[in-house]
Amino acid sequence: MSKVKSEQVFNLIKSLSKGEKRFFTLYAARLSNSQDKKFMILYNAIVNQNSYNEALILKQNKELNQKQFSNLKAHLYLQILKSIKLCNSSNLENIKITECLDFARILYNKCLYKECIKMIDKAKMMAIENDRSVLLLEILELEKLVIPKTIESGNEQRVNKVIDTTNHVAESVKNINIFSNLSLKLDSYYIQKGFIKSEENLEKVTQFFKASLPLYDESKLSFQEKMYLYNSYVGYYFFIQDFTKGHEYAVKWVDLFEQQPEMKRHKLEMYIKALNRLLTVQNKLYKYREFSDTQKQLISIKRDKTLNLTENINLNLFKAIYIHEMNRHFMLGEFQSGTRIVDALELEMSKFFPKLDKHSVLLMYYKIACLFLGSGNYKKAVHWLNKIHNEKEIELREDIHAFTRILLLVSHFELGNDQLVDSNIRSSYRYFSKKGLLSQYQLSILNFLKNLFLTNSERDLKKQFYALKIEMQVLEQNKFEKRAFLYFDIISWLESKIENKTIQEVIKEKAKIKIGKN
Repeated sequence: MSKVKSEQVFNLIKSLSKGEKRFFTLYAARLSNSQDKKFMILYNAIVNQNSYNEALILKQNKELNQKQFSNLKAHLYLQILKSIKLCNSSNLENIKITECLDFARILYNKCLYKECIKMIDKAKMMAIENDRSVLLLEILELEKLVIPKTIESGNEQRVNKVIDTTNHVAESVKNINIFSNLSLKLDSYYIQKGFIKSEENLEKVTQFFKASLPLYDESKLSFQEKMYLYNSYVGYYFFIQDFTKGHEYAVKWVDLFEQQPEMKRHKLEMYIKALNRLLTVQNKLYKYREFSDTQKQLISIKRDKTLNLTENINLNLFKAIYIHEMNRHFMLGEFQSGTRIVDALELEMSKFFPKLDKHSVLLMYYKIACLFLGSGNYKKAVHWLNKIHNEKEIELREDIHAFTRILLLVSHFELGNDQLVDSNIRSSYRYFSKKGLLSQYQLSILNFLKNLFLTNSERDLKKQFYALKIEMQVLEQNKFEKRAFLYFDIISWLESKIENKTIQEVIKEKAKIKIGKN
């Protein structure tokens, strides 16, 4: 622990709730040596700082020695973690189970084997109830050590049961690892590259997915196995843009929690993820009524007093609730009212954005920019698109970076910034070529904007808009080009120019028809 960085200590202290701070003060009061008194001086000094300033702490607290400061930070960090563990031991199931397992080991080492068996049974029951297979396997391994030391009449029966349970749990853990690894791999590739771009990529991903799946009987799988299985299927079908099949598995995933509602409390993060994925495919398929019901389920988590909403859970909820509220406005074509979300969002940004992963931040920036573009506020759209454009060092979501360039071109065109359009066309050509991202969709838009500079009359301008619309309607039927229309509905923008309507009016009319069909 001697290499704990200053920012780690600072961030941990600032993450503490009021209750955790009170508990830590009481916890620290029980410690009496001189080092413990010094770490409380350091703790109080950091609590009173808005940003970490080590020089100021040393200047104001002469009791603290600079040579011992590194060890003192490590000691403080460890004591805070211990106090958090104690403070939350009644709320976190894993902590309760591992605590029982630790007690069982202590009793085993003291040769109190009968008492150890009782503690093992308690830990095992909790692990089974909460579907904690990995922990259960660890408990069973300890039970195997204890059984030979407690020779009783029912030992043979217990031995057989332990062996059968161990084999079953080991197979379950193996499946969970395969399903979760598969899902993680797909998510990682998607975050890096975005949707499938070619027949070669599709074949490669499909072969990988099918080859990775083990043989299984779905009816015999545990809750946790099914949870990760459905997660991997949803990720796969979403990745290859088969949203109908993705919807089928997302429904099964959420239904799994509805059939065993107690698991919402034990696997809350995965429940939120299941709702999030279901909302995503409902949005893509324009299933607005279903979407509204699922959105209510998601929001209700915030108000459920029976659930333990940790900082991590609150962060996941913040991200999911805002993203899907924006998606709801996209679905309805209500961009103007959707931009009001940003005002509320900005109030919470300072709290949650520093904790969000870069992928989620980019996604939010892009959706906000699209809201402003759809509402006709191109200056605001450019402001948010530039936030993405300026994150050039981040090598993820190449698709979002690529379409940010397209939206910047459209926004600058609408604002009449001809010089910026011209220079951005050239830089975009270079960027797409270098990254191997120059699809027919992007090439057509770049050529179209370039040719607009040669157009003089309003009539010729509309002809070019119409010609590009026809070209785009053909591209929309191509299974690898159609993904581009998920990022920016270029056809609706072209129709707004041809029909002298706002893009919001065009998309809203289409949305009514699509929602009506579902």
